[in-house]
Amino acid sequence: MRVIVTRPQGEAQQWVNALTSAGYQAQSLPLIDVLPAAQAQPVRDAWAQLARWDAVMFVSRNAVDHFFALNPGIAPVFSAQAAIKTRAYVTGPGSYSALLRAGAEAPWIDSPDHAAGQFDSEALWRVVRGQVRPGFRLLIVRGTTQDGVAGDEGVGRDWFARQATAAGATVDFVVAYQRRQPQLDAAQQDLVRQAASDGTVWLFSSSEAIANLMAQCPAQMWQDARAVVTHPRIGQAAREAGFGVVCESRPALPALMASIESLQ
Repeated sequence: MRVIVTRPQGEAQQWVNALTSAGYQAQSLPLIDVLPAAQAQPVRDAWAQLARWDAVMFVSRNAVDHFFALNPGIAPVFSAQAAIKTRAYVTGPGSYSALLRAGAEAPWIDSPDHAAGQFDSEALWRVVRGQVRPGFRLLIVRGTTQDGVAGDEGVGRDWFARQATAAGATVDFVVAYQRRQPQLDAAQQDLVRQAASDGTVWLFSSSEAIANLMAQCPAQMWQDARAVVTHPRIGQAAREAGFGVVCESRPALPALMASIESLQ
């Protein structure tokens, strides 16, 4: 069975490798390009003022990577050795691992239970809401698109910001990266046409990826296409796009593989 992984280029290979090892014909078709933010100075300013915030929420692995790419080399952060006692918030294991690679220490990172299988802002809020009280200051590191649309992460991010504000926190934002719709070449367009009706399973972890696919292939019909999605919001986007079969799955790879297997 062929499986198309639609995550950005830098994130897709882990899934492709795991699916290939499990016996699937896995291919990467990135439907979101990730670039540094158009303006780097706000991120540098955030680093310079990091002690202002009680916590920094990273909305994705890209938020971690691009924020730390502009680290001016200040003393350790998000660790017991750090003079700055700011905590780090992330919604999933990918962002959590990225923080560890960047030098953060696990006791200073708050995230949903990796065994629970729900990796979103709602799950993170259940973990950290006891920390957030009047006077609490939160920085949210986010991305943006070229047209300013937030995408999936924006829905969860804004929901989280509203909860924190309602609890008395002050919430600030900084853009660390931008997402762009890729331009599919002729070979990729051919792959899309085949995979829309030949039993291929499309693996989506973003409704923005679905929107980009529709924009790149506006005449394509999807009633025979099958998709596995990692969140109900993404499932709704896939159904609205016309996918004939949509299976919702927890985002962990074993659960994704089980969902893919169920479509055989």
